[in-house]
Formats: sequence, C-alpha cells, structure tokens
Amino acid sequence: METEKVKCLIIGSGPAGYTAAIYAGRANLSPVLYAGLQPGGQLTTTTDVENFPGYPQGIGGPELMEDLRKQAERFGADLRYGVATAADLTEAPYKITIDDEKVIETETLIIATGATAKYLGLEDEKKYAGMGVSACATCDGFFYRKKTVAVVGGGDTACEEAVYLAGLAAKVYLIVRKPYLRASKIMQERVMKHDKIEVLFEHNAVGLFGENGVEGVHLVQRMGEPDEKRYDVAIDGFFLAIGHNPNSDIFKPYIDTDEVGYIVTEPGTPRTKVPGVFAAGDVADSHYRQAITAAGTGCQAAIEAERYLSARGLI
Repeated sequence: METEKVKCLIIGSGPAGYTAAIYAGRANLSPVLYAGLQPGGQLTTTTDVENFPGYPQGIGGPELMEDLRKQAERFGADLRYGVATAADLTEAPYKITIDDEKVIETETLIIATGATAKYLGLEDEKKYAGMGVSACATCDGFFYRKKTVAVVGGGDTACEEAVYLAGLAAKVYLIVRKPYLRASKIMQERVMKHDKIEVLFEHNAVGLFGENGVEGVHLVQRMGEPDEKRYDVAIDGFFLAIGHNPNSDIFKPYIDTDEVGYIVTEPGTPRTKVPGVFAAGDVADSHYRQAITAAGTGCQAAIEAERYLSARGLI
C-alpha cells in the first residue's frame, strides 16, 4: 500500500476542517485535507445561512463552503477527495488509511469528521431536503416566522428546538412516538406550558406532502393498535430532532468518546488524550453544533498542532 508522510493531516471538510486548513496553511504546516464522504459538510445541504458572521444578506450553504475551500487553498492547503477508512493512533507518526488504498503517516492529526443527523428514513425527507425539511432549528428556524412547523422527537433536544421554534413560529407540533417525553423535567414543563406548542403523543410521521415544498405531514396515531388513526396536518416546516451520529468510529479504539460517540477533549481545548491528535467541530460538540463554533475549534486545533510540532522541533 502506498505511503505518504505529512506534518499535519486534517480529516473532514466542514467549517472546522477548512478553518483548520486555513490556519495550518498560514503557519506553513503544509496541511493535507481529505474531504470525506460529504465534501463541504452538512452546510452543503442548507440552502440559506443567515447567522454566519460577515454575510449581512445571508449566503447559500454550498457557496459559503466553497468560499472557505478557496481560502484554504489560497494559503497552501492540499485539499483532496477521499475517505478515511482506518486509523492507527498507537504511536506517532499516526497512520490514517484513505479509501483502503493509501496510508498517510502524520505527526499531527485534526479530526473534523462532523456528525450526521439522524432521519426517520422516509423517502420524503430526501425529496424535500432544503425545501421544508431540516435537522437544525437554530440554523433554519428564522425562515418559519409566523408559520406552522412540526418537530419530531421526545428528548431534550426536541423539546429545546420546539421551544426555540415557538418563539418564531405561529404554531409548533411536537410529534412524539412514545406516550411520554424523555426530556428532563424542566424541559417537559416548558413544552407542556407553552401555548404555541401542541404535543402529539403516540404519533408517527410516515410521510410528507406538498407541491414546491413541505405543505403537510402524514401522521399515524397509535400505529399498529386496534384504534390506529391516520390523518394529515398542514405544516410549513418539518424538523428532525432525534439525535446525531458523530463520525468517530475508526478513532474509538484510541481516543475517549462519550456514550453517543462524541470525541472527548480536554475542557476548553481541542486536545484528545493522544498527544498531537485534536478534534474539532461537531464530532466533538454535542451541544452547540453551529458552523461558527465549528470554525472556532478548527482554528484552535490548527494553533495547537503548530505549537505541538514547534515544541518537538518538527517545524
């Protein structure tokens, strides 16, 4: 298998990965970045981004990521297509296998592989992606001011997103598969007391409909029971809040992760328990999951990588 040696390897091409590449490039680390399964990350599936600083009129998600990519290239980052398929972090230089055919040996590694939102698996979720279906209320809620939306989920995230959306929308349906909420007591109370939120317990969303975007959701109440009931509800937006899967599997044998799979870093830093290995963006962030916070940790990771290499006389 072909082998290549580098000083700084970045895995992932979302805001965290590209920002790390910008900073690492400016520090003359000659960073190599592999884009992963979804070049540009989750923002490439978002039509409009209005909360990223520096774009007063907003910007399309794909366009924003293209700007970041060009900026990284400008500072000498070597941007490549490919997926990390295996890792060996037992000792430096660390070994990352790309597409099962090439091994990159690197002195520092920045893991910016992101997280993948969980979906129900409905064909309509793909059909209406960017046209009323979203997995981020904070990102897209603004577009549903004074409109009617539905949130799917029964945990803290779903309740938080329902409350957030209720501050913007005219009406929020919270679609809960179980006959109860799994959220913390305080979040349950906020949801149940909010006059704009209607909780639909023991309901499953089985489809969406609409001409040029989401106009409604097909619901089944008490699915599979003798009193099962099917009906439609008119909505303008459909938000998934059933969790994310951090893309950390190949690194788990070597670094600490929480029970979900998010990489554990030293508080306030992108440092993992493996020296010279850093985690940035959504793969290590179960709380904020925003483009700007991901970019910030990408910056931190590149600065840490430069300091690590400098302290060891490797640059």
